Amino acid sequence: MKTLPVIAAAAAALLTSALAAPQALAQSAASNPLTVKAGTYQVEPYHTQVGFSVLHFGFSYYSGVFSNVSGTLQLDPAHPAKSKLDVTIPVDSVQTTSTVLDGELKGAQWFDAAKYPTATFVSTEVTRTGANTARVEGKLTIRGVTEPETLSVKFIGAGVNPLDKAYTVGFEAVGTIKRSAFGVSPYIPAVSDAVRLHIAGAFELHN
Repeated sequence: MKTLPVIAAAAAALLTSALAAPQALAQSAASNPLTVKAGTYQVEPYHTQVGFSVLHFGFSYYSGVFSNVSGTLQLDPAHPAKSKLDVTIPVDSVQTTSTVLDGELKGAQWFDAAKYPTATFVSTEVTRTGANTARVEGKLTIRGVTEPETLSVKFIGAGVNPLDKAYTVGFEAVGTIKRSAFGVSPYIPAVSDAVRLHIAGAFELHN
């Protein structure tokens, strides 16, 4: 029967394609920030996450994430100081490993999502600190309170996304804020006032 050889050949082709795909995808991103296209970028919400963690009763760091972020990035790789970031985070997107806690975090005692549905970050200054790193200072607004905050940002890569064909640039950012400054103070100090931020940012070129 010729059916088995045909099936075997097809399976081999699929396996070869599957093994080659990750390598092809990995090679699609450029790691040199100076080669990135300048322009106006929009947040790609499906691969942008704002992660946070707090020290829980001194035992462990408990984490959660916000998603569905929107906003723009004015990017000028040759002149980083001219770059600007403006993002909006829907508070009710908060998610942890506990659905009960998720509901509490959206409540009036914590983020009060009904009254303050969004948090925002608007950059005020961008300073290059290395070949692929920068310090981004800006104004963070949570629960209607605005405070100056600083993020340490690292360029990850840029190129045409092989899935949606959009030119995309990605960054990683970290920082630490005090939640009490924004009126989010339940259980301090048992649950730490300091909140670690870990942000994965993906942006698509708009023009």
